[in-house]
Amino acid sequence: MSTIPNPHLSQPVLSLGAPFQDAQQVMIMLHGRGASAESILSLAAEFDAPETHFLAPQADQYRWYPYSFLSPLERNEPDLTFALERVDTLIKRLLTSGKRLDQIVLAGFSQGACLASEYVIRNPRRYSGLIVLSGGWIGPQTMQRSTDANLEGMPVFIGCSDIDQHIPLSRVEETASLFESMQTDVRLRIYSGMGHTVNADEIMQINTLLKQVVKAG
Repeated sequence: MSTIPNPHLSQPVLSLGAPFQDAQQVMIMLHGRGASAESILSLAAEFDAPETHFLAPQADQYRWYPYSFLSPLERNEPDLTFALERVDTLIKRLLTSGKRLDQIVLAGFSQGACLASEYVIRNPRRYSGLIVLSGGWIGPQTMQRSTDANLEGMPVFIGCSDIDQHIPLSRVEETASLFESMQTDVRLRIYSGMGHTVNADEIMQINTLLKQVVKAG
């Protein structure tokens, strides 16, 4: 175990949306490399989710880990462990505050999407949902992953360009397949020629997911 203090835990967590106590669901939004909690939280304005409380933790140095998500795992340590701990600490706080796991949606863009995916794979519980925007699970392209976890139909949305310079299409497809093997309800959308961004169809897909999980709750 690292004796270095987790630098992410001293960073702010921004919030927006429905009042926390009244919210039927909480979305944890994880920003990408070089971005900020403010930037990812601005996406919340695009969602039709009046019953959702949004939380966006800030990463130390504006990144969750220093190298590509396709690097050997040890190269991104201890930063990756710290990043996963930041998410875990936030979820534990929500549970202590009276929210249930099936009220918590994990979402992220780019590096944040990779972190959200990795957290759910390593902590396979039935959350309200998972949103992966231009990302995938973390590890080198030679790495094989399998799991016998059953997430009982948890909705997962994965969206990415077919030519994203940071996220190989093969990893996006591998991530979708892995979540399918975890018995989740995966909606995979690959967009032809799109840049490293979020498009209108992805917003629509997220709105559909959020309505679905609120209704189910």
